[in-house]
Amino acid sequence: MMDKRAGVEDEAVHPGKYARVERERRFLLAEPPATSAVTVTRVINDRYVTGTRLRLRRADFSDGRCELKLTQKVPIPQPGAIQGLITNTYLSPTEYDVIASLPAAPLSKTRFSVPPLGVDVFEGHLQGLVLAEAEFTTDEEAQSFVPPAECVAEVTDDTRFTGGHLVQASRPELLRWLAEYGLHPGDS
Repeated sequence: MMDKRAGVEDEAVHPGKYARVERERRFLLAEPPATSAVTVTRVINDRYVTGTRLRLRRADFSDGRCELKLTQKVPIPQPGAIQGLITNTYLSPTEYDVIASLPAAPLSKTRFSVPPLGVDVFEGHLQGLVLAEAEFTTDEEAQSFVPPAECVAEVTDDTRFTGGHLVQASRPELLRWLAEYGLHPGDS
């Protein structure tokens, strides 16, 4: 049984039978993917529920589908592709609306599926951030993954580029962080 300390007020976390290990690697890109490479597009509106490890997500797909879910992410403080434990619960519109009434910090982005990557193009104060991630089922897959050439830098171990941190970042902070990796998006 795993007992990692992380997250809300340093509470102990015990994985339930529905939690799974999340393995992903994250990369910065200089620009969004070419339209011709995109297989699926969805607009994502996240709400990071204040004082919790919970994220409420609404994903609107280009084909008209809508996916509503509540996610708990419990980070594991170690370097590498294993990010921690993740549990997803799919919601009805009524359930979503009830949870959406809780205080939360919003984050909006468009996700483009460009296999093997999911590429997020952020909006609002995070405009100019293009972040790609690849997910894996085994440690071996994660370790052997060779990122495509358009990946400017790997930020898997840079927690500033996780949703929970990005939602709290100011525009000047984001621009400084990107500059550390040689990226200087226009400030429009």
